[in-house]
Amino acid sequence: MSRTRLWRNTVKAVLVTALLVFTLFPTYWMLMSALNPNPSAGGELIPSQFTFDHFAYVLGDAGFGRYLRNSAIVAIAVVLLSGLFGLLASVAVSRFRFRMRTQILLMILIVQMVPLEALVIPLFVQVRDLKLLGTLLGLVIVYTALALPFGIWMLRGFVAAVPVELEEAAYIDGASWGRMFRSVLLPLVAPGLVATSVFSFITAWNEFIFAMTLLGGETENYTVAIGLKQFFGLHSNDWGSVMAASTLITIPVMIFFIIVQRRLSSGVVAGAVKG
Repeated sequence: MSRTRLWRNTVKAVLVTALLVFTLFPTYWMLMSALNPNPSAGGELIPSQFTFDHFAYVLGDAGFGRYLRNSAIVAIAVVLLSGLFGLLASVAVSRFRFRMRTQILLMILIVQMVPLEALVIPLFVQVRDLKLLGTLLGLVIVYTALALPFGIWMLRGFVAAVPVELEEAAYIDGASWGRMFRSVLLPLVAPGLVATSVFSFITAWNEFIFAMTLLGGETENYTVAIGLKQFFGLHSNDWGSVMAASTLITIPVMIFFIIVQRRLSSGVVAGAVKG
């Protein structure tokens, strides 16, 4: 039995190691290419020399810092708005009974099945009518609308899983609806809120089609997804700048995930403690 168990553990370790290498190798290659003085030469797993010139060019002459700022503004606004509206809407469809409630839930589910490409023209027309083309505000509105169906549907399950008796106990103790929402319901649905915030942040940070369509020629409002396009030429590509910019795009996503992961753990613990 010990040999069989050792063999199984060895096979599992090899498979897990192979999976990690397969998953992390593109990230490693991206970082090494960004630090390589001549990445177009290729073929070097470990460059003989390292340089930060590509990062200096991307953040300096290429003006990529402005794109990072624009993306940060849009992503943070989308996370806050989609989280707020999604949570309030999920509470409404989970706790209250009203006319056409089932039809609204079905509409939310159907919207998630529609390809995003099919929504480009309708959303473009709406943003144009609002006179928000070329602005970050128009982009925030569109991304929030795209993130809300997923957020409402996911948070609905978390809200429905919270026993109504907890809310009734809070009312009996004299808590107002706002106090109950803040001290009882919000800590219990925090894990779902974190999950939806991750989805909203990644969608707003990496999305390209809507950003390119809605921003048009307003280069000062470009996001990182559009800003990365400038390093691709007709006959050649600046791979050093591409990899450096890609590294800069990846870092905020990793930082955001680490932050919300801590909030996820604290939310689970807070949900088990009486406020």
